Amino acid sequence: MVETDLKLGDGRVLHVYDTGAGPGATVFWQHGTPNIGAPPEPLLADSVRLGVRWVSYDRPGYGGSTPRPGRDVASAADDVGAVADALGIDRFAVMGHSGGGPHALACGALLPERVLAVVAVASLAPFGAEGLDWFAGMTASGAAGLRAAAEGRAAKEAYEAAAAYDPEMFTPADHAALAGKWSWFDEVVGPAIEGGPGGLIDDDLAYVGPWGCDPARGTAPVLLLHGDEDRIVPSAHGRWLADRCPGAELRLGPGDGHVSVLGAGPEALEWLVDRAA
Repeated sequence: MVETDLKLGDGRVLHVYDTGAGPGATVFWQHGTPNIGAPPEPLLADSVRLGVRWVSYDRPGYGGSTPRPGRDVASAADDVGAVADALGIDRFAVMGHSGGGPHALACGALLPERVLAVVAVASLAPFGAEGLDWFAGMTASGAAGLRAAAEGRAAKEAYEAAAAYDPEMFTPADHAALAGKWSWFDEVVGPAIEGGPGGLIDDDLAYVGPWGCDPARGTAPVLLLHGDEDRIVPSAHGRWLADRCPGAELRLGPGDGHVSVLGAGPEALEWLVDRAA
């Protein structure tokens, strides 16, 4: 893994991760909230088998990346395009988990000539999506944090100042995954939290604001993975996206929650490689 700091034309810096060119597809990873951007270590062995090159970055306000005040979900496409240009990558696939899902879908919608395929795992749907009860099925703590964001930055900052970890947001299957293979999240959540709440606050404000793009405008194939017992982003969000993204495929994980659904990650990578080819 090579880590570099990429200076952009507007003076910002993006901290970039790159596993190096391989014989297969390049996949941009879009991380969740709150995480730093290192690619998913539990999938690296499958990536080697499939020849996948991972490229990713800390979203603005996380890790080594400069904050971008007022950023929306669509701004991810600008940052991915800049990283791809700097690394000489023309076309690529995109995969995002949780809060990374909307950002991955934005890349598909706004970079149609470059994005070959998109996987969105446990992704939110746009806030206020027609026909979707957006908060239904979320744990009380998760809904409260996003409702605070909908009231504005000051309310969100006040909420985060008093917020505490709620283990009930995760299902028993999630807790098992976090105690096993996906304990990797400790390595990306810890540094994100230590850096302060700025990145998380900017993320949540982006999720409940106008995204700046329509995920249904993408032309690349889309695979949506969702646990049918997800308490953080209920599976109704995945169903809504599947109904509106042309040609999207929805795979619901029976008994899976927000993290355990990543057990289907190897199959999702195979799907990406097939479409990117």
